Amino acid sequence: MLLEFLKKNRFFFLPYGLALVVMGILQLLYTQEQLMQWVNVRNSPIADVFFTYVTYMGDGAFFVVICVILLIYNRRVGFVAFASFALSSLVSLFLKTIIFPNSPRPLKFFEHSTFEFHIIKGLDIHSYNSFPSGHTTSAFAVFGLLAFLDARKERGWFFFFLGILTAYSRVYLFQHFVEDTYVGSMVGTVSSVVIYLFLDKWMRKKELASSQRL
Repeated sequence: MLLEFLKKNRFFFLPYGLALVVMGILQLLYTQEQLMQWVNVRNSPIADVFFTYVTYMGDGAFFVVICVILLIYNRRVGFVAFASFALSSLVSLFLKTIIFPNSPRPLKFFEHSTFEFHIIKGLDIHSYNSFPSGHTTSAFAVFGLLAFLDARKERGWFFFFLGILTAYSRVYLFQHFVEDTYVGSMVGTVSSVVIYLFLDKWMRKKELASSQRL
């Protein structure tokens, strides 16, 4: 069942798998500090504005809005979306507060460094609970789920692109290291896969049983 699911959603998983391999290799070759510096020095006024807004696609409120819209459209689909949001959020929170409590964010890590990092004025930059990236977790959970639900599977690459764009925004905005977004993307994607495969299947069987009794 899993292989069939992966094949069916290959337009999402192929680019995502490639991104995992490439970013995994880069993290073996370079340190998190080097990767952060590479991203940070490549800034511009237009990118500052662009990524400040793009990052909201990983906000929990954005996910909830999507869940409500799906719930109005289809109760079963909406329930699956809320379940995906709950699972991905709980796993991310568990990792942040229990397994890796107070992990330093870039601002804290570089506070005594000679590296003159770029920070957008007026942006609220956090100092702790860096690992994993909650915004990236939510982004890949919601966009992964939308890719799985979309009947036009060839649009899977577009949902992946939105997820990776959100992940990059977290590094660009100096909120997270690459490793935070790397793991966050996996937490979000796996959460949606688990929910979609098991909960959606269970609800379909329940609906079928109810219709047969009528």
